[in-house]
Amino acid sequence: MPAITATAPGKIILFGEHAVVYGRPAIAVPVNQVRARATVVATPREAPGTIRLQALDIGLDTNYGDLPPDHPLAYAIHLVLETIGLKEAPACVIRVTSSIPLASGMGSGAAVTVALMRALAAFLGHPLPDERVNHLTYDVEKLYHGTPSGIDNTVVTYAKPVFFTRGEDPQMLTVPQPFTIVIGDTGIPCSTAITVGDVRDALQEQPEEYEPVLDEIGEIGDQARSAIEAGGVGELGQLMVSNQRLLQQLNVSSPELERLIQAAMGAGALGAKMSGGGRGGNMIALVEPDITDKITEALQASGAVRTITTVVDDQP
Repeated sequence: MPAITATAPGKIILFGEHAVVYGRPAIAVPVNQVRARATVVATPREAPGTIRLQALDIGLDTNYGDLPPDHPLAYAIHLVLETIGLKEAPACVIRVTSSIPLASGMGSGAAVTVALMRALAAFLGHPLPDERVNHLTYDVEKLYHGTPSGIDNTVVTYAKPVFFTRGEDPQMLTVPQPFTIVIGDTGIPCSTAITVGDVRDALQEQPEEYEPVLDEIGEIGDQARSAIEAGGVGELGQLMVSNQRLLQQLNVSSPELERLIQAAMGAGALGAKMSGGGRGGNMIALVEPDITDKITEALQASGAVRTITTVVDDQP
C-alpha cells in the first residue's frame, strides 16, 4: 500500500479576533507559505491496530495506544476511527511535520489535525468531506484552546478566505483584487486560551465597558468584508489601525507587538495590527508589493524573529 500524504495551511486572522468568540464576525485567510503535513505508511509486519505516531518536531515518537485519550493527536486519530466505524486500523506509522510556528496564532494545531485526519481517513479508504473534517477538527481544538471560536479549523480546512460568525455557516470571500500581507513574528509564545479567558473575565466584570468594544470590532469586520469583496484594498489599512486600537482596549496587545506594528507603519505599511490571541505571536501589515522588502527589513530590525509574506486571494 503506497504512503498517503495530506497537508494543510497555516492561517492569520485579518479582523475580529476575540470579538469572534462572542458572536461578532471575523475574517481569516490561509497562509500557504507554511504548512502541516501528515504521511501514513502501512507497516504490515506489525500487529493489526498498531499505530505509531511520530511528530519529531515536538519530540513525540510513540504508539497511539500509549498516549492519554485527551492528547490532541491521539484524539484526532480516535475521532477518525470512530467516524469511519473502525475499532482497529491496519498497522501503520503516522508521521507529522509542520513549518507553522508553534503558539504564534497561525493555526498550527488546527493544521496538524486537518492534515492528520485527511491522511488517515484516505489511508483507511474513507476520505472525509470538508464539512466533516471541519467539525471534527473543532472538537480537537477544544483541547488546545478551551472555548475556541471555530475560525481556525474553518479557514484551515477550506484553505480559502473566510468570513466567519460563530454558530453560522462560514462564508467564503471573493477577492477580486489580491493584496499583500507581511507577517512579523515576535518569537514570544502566545496562549490563546489564556488571553481568551482574560477577555472573558473582563467582560463579565465590566460588560458596559467591553461590550461596545466588541461591537466596534464586529462593525470593522463587516466593513472589511465589503471592502475586500469590492476590491477596495486601500480601505483595509485604516480598518486595521482602528481594529488594533480596540484590541489595545481589550488589553491583549504587548510592547513587542506594538514595536513591530510601529516599525511597519513607519516603513510605509498601509495598516498594521496584531493577529491572533495576542501578548505575543504575530502581527500583520498590509503593504504595497513593491515595498515588501523594506517592511521586512524594518520588522527584522525591530526584533521580529521571522517574517512571512503572503498574497491574499480566493484561490485554493
